[in-house]
Amino acid sequence: MTFDDIPPLRDPWLLAAFEGWNDAADAASGTVAHLVDEWDAEVLVELDPEEYYDFQVNRPVLRRDEDDNGVLVWPTPTIYVARPRGAERDVLLLRASEPNYKWRGFCSTILGIASLAGVSEVITLGALLADTPHTRPVPVSGSSNGMSARVVPGVESSHYSGPVGINSVLNEEATKLGLSTVSLWAAVPHYLAEPPCPKATLALLGAVEDVLSIPLPQGVLDELSDAWQRGAEEVMEDDEEIAEYVKALESERDTSDLPEASGDAIAREFERYLRRRQTGDDR
Repeated sequence: MTFDDIPPLRDPWLLAAFEGWNDAADAASGTVAHLVDEWDAEVLVELDPEEYYDFQVNRPVLRRDEDDNGVLVWPTPTIYVARPRGAERDVLLLRASEPNYKWRGFCSTILGIASLAGVSEVITLGALLADTPHTRPVPVSGSSNGMSARVVPGVESSHYSGPVGINSVLNEEATKLGLSTVSLWAAVPHYLAEPPCPKATLALLGAVEDVLSIPLPQGVLDELSDAWQRGAEEVMEDDEEIAEYVKALESERDTSDLPEASGDAIAREFERYLRRRQTGDDR
């Protein structure tokens, strides 16, 4: 790829999410997929999946087209370009499954394309299963490297140590190149692990909105999140053990939360609403 292959872009961000180990209930990949659809993002580049995937692990999928013909869909890492309405900067969106091979080579390729496009800031999204009650706001934790001056309101600092996924490797390689990085993770209730989890996707979308400081379209996520919440309540009503467990989690969560946390959350949501209203995108 050369500079001639990259369209003129306005100081773009790179927003990345990976299916698999880093993506509990598809919450992170769902955020990128949502923005690709809402922004009508265009494909910028597709990577050859032969280089990075074990097809016995990440198998191609047979889908049917409008004429009922079988079409093979390969697990192809794809970078899209979006030009959000009312924003002063463009966004590159990466959708991919976590690679099985050549992680450093994969990250080098992604960041090489990003550099050609003029990216200076990288945001990665992840989701993990956690002991968090579905009756409370989805916790979002995050971290950034020393080059990023961005502070995300309401995002708890991550103190994790242990095995990592491709998100951490991409952030590490980006830091070596002098790029600013922000990593955001949503905590999904482990007893409701079945995807999707639109409530967690909506929480990540809000955190990304705070990082980018631009209104992000919510589309039908609000409605889907409400429906998910109702379904979770039905599960709790039908299972006394889960109901008791949720009460215990609520007690732990409420004890650890700061008294002002609720007010801060309301203030952040109001600020997001005002941003969307100013651009006419208050969905």
